[in-house]
Amino acid sequence: MSIFKKNIPSPVPPPFSAGDIRVESSTCTGEKTIGFYDKSTKKLMYAELVRSEKDIVDFYKKYGLSYTGGQK
Repeated sequence: MSIFKKNIPSPVPPPFSAGDIRVESSTCTGEKTIGFYDKSTKKLMYAELVRSEKDIVDFYKKYGLSYTGGQK
């Protein structure tokens, strides 16, 4: 047994895919969030705060996806 925690990616929540990931910015404060965009409700699901580009990369890694940069 290892004392180090293995980073096992979480599965992408159904019915979403990697193409549903979106970064949104607040009009008032400019605060950015990343999550899976639900087209039927027009809401960001499983949203997390984005403070830097590293947070975006970490979100992709969390779900076992590769971030290529420059995506919507």
